[in-house]
Amino acid sequence: MRQHRRTLRLLGSLLLVAMAASVTGAAPAPAASPAPLDRVIPAPASVAPGGSPYRITRGTHIRVDGPRETRGVGEYLARILRPSTGYRLPVTTQGAGGIRLRIAQGPFGAEGYRLDSGRHGVIITAARPAGLFHGVQTLRQLLPAAVEKDSVQPGPWLVAGGTITDTPRYGWRGAMLDVSRHFFTVDQVKRYIDQLALYKINKLHLHLSDDQGWRIAIDSWPRLATYGGSTEVGGGPGGFYTKADYKEIVRYAASRYLEVVPEIDMPGHTNAALASYADLNCDGVAPPLYTGTEVGFSSLCVGKEITYDFVDDVIRELAALTPGRYLHIGGDEAHSTSHEDYVTFMDRVQPIVAKYGKTVVGWHQLTGATPAKGALAQYWGLDSTSAEERARVVKAAQGGTGLILSPADRVYLDMKYTKDTPLGLSWAGYVEVRRSYDWDPGAYLPGVPGATVRGVEAPMWSETLENSEHIEYMAFPRLPGVAELGWSSAASLDWERYKGRLAAQAERWDALGIEWYRSPQVPWSVQ
Repeated sequence: MRQHRRTLRLLGSLLLVAMAASVTGAAPAPAASPAPLDRVIPAPASVAPGGSPYRITRGTHIRVDGPRETRGVGEYLARILRPSTGYRLPVTTQGAGGIRLRIAQGPFGAEGYRLDSGRHGVIITAARPAGLFHGVQTLRQLLPAAVEKDSVQPGPWLVAGGTITDTPRYGWRGAMLDVSRHFFTVDQVKRYIDQLALYKINKLHLHLSDDQGWRIAIDSWPRLATYGGSTEVGGGPGGFYTKADYKEIVRYAASRYLEVVPEIDMPGHTNAALASYADLNCDGVAPPLYTGTEVGFSSLCVGKEITYDFVDDVIRELAALTPGRYLHIGGDEAHSTSHEDYVTFMDRVQPIVAKYGKTVVGWHQLTGATPAKGALAQYWGLDSTSAEERARVVKAAQGGTGLILSPADRVYLDMKYTKDTPLGLSWAGYVEVRRSYDWDPGAYLPGVPGATVRGVEAPMWSETLENSEHIEYMAFPRLPGVAELGWSSAASLDWERYKGRLAAQAERWDALGIEWYRSPQVPWSVQ
């Protein structure tokens, strides 16, 4: 009888709670729903939603099928998911269900993938580990933003059901970091690499030398780093990477499937080198170290044979440290070098790059000389660049020179957003988020054959940037848009649709501790 009375009291209590909810208008919390498959940046090539979502639970494991690199991708995924979920997520080579990473033949190319999600698990399939890694970035974005936090979060961890099939439009999707105007530590560079990887960037262009500082140790010319690297803009302490430091950056970038492209700018932008070694100057007199921001005043001495001994040594040592295919030789703003000397210099230097097994990349002024066979020219002109200069670039492209597009008034991430932006410069104009996104690389330079456009790159010059927070504020929210220009099809580039997907990224940036600019052009959903 007592049990019966207790049951009646319990039922009565539940009835009172239900009645109170009815009176107050309260309602049970809605069930969590996963992010739509088409919320991803860069926009995938094909999205087919359908079926039940998959839920990551305490029993989920990560199965890897394929070469040793596949396990590395699995461990990378597990390291992201474990802190926020609190789950063990063992990486295994057996078992059904869970999250599976598999290498298999298919129409994926070197970097594409397919992601299949359903009630029983998520399968990411690719022909190569790079494709699996990019698929993992898509999976991250399909999970709640709280998955990025470094402490246990409540979840639930749902992945929408359906299939994404994805391949990139361009093979060169780059970001340049200038470590010469201001020096950034290995850990700061690693932090930026992680942010680039989230949006499937695959090239890290490191600007290692300029008037204000030389940032890589060269054994045969040691004062380049110890003396030439001792300054930066504004007179700070500067710094340089030892060879071990540089190798660590290269290794870490490779683990995120980014290829490092080192740049030694020449024959201009060379004051740090000229100050370090008097013999590199035509008059044999070393200039003082420089901490300003003006450009175009310095030049290696084109007529001296020691100049080419210097270049050979630097390229030889840097090439030996760099497993990637490319070496950037700068070539821009050589205002103190005559055209005749510039052509002579490039004719001497480009074969040195080839001698050490690398492919030449140069800023688009290289097209004013004769680009080597296979060389790439990086275009940084403006919408207002002269027709003559553009025509020279177009002619080189028609002759087979590949182009990387980095128009300064579109994708230079150090340009101010508006006149009130506290960081950055404005010589190329103000570059708000829509302007940085709303253009098509394939149609930007009329007359350029489509096949010669190798991709896009977002440079970050550092005259006004001193730390990671500064880098992030200028990169976000523009960087994801440049990544989409490089990855997604021309047909999918639509500002009105993009800005909603971009707004959804802000919560993830907050979870990752990324500083970002709250552009009024974007309907942000976070406060």
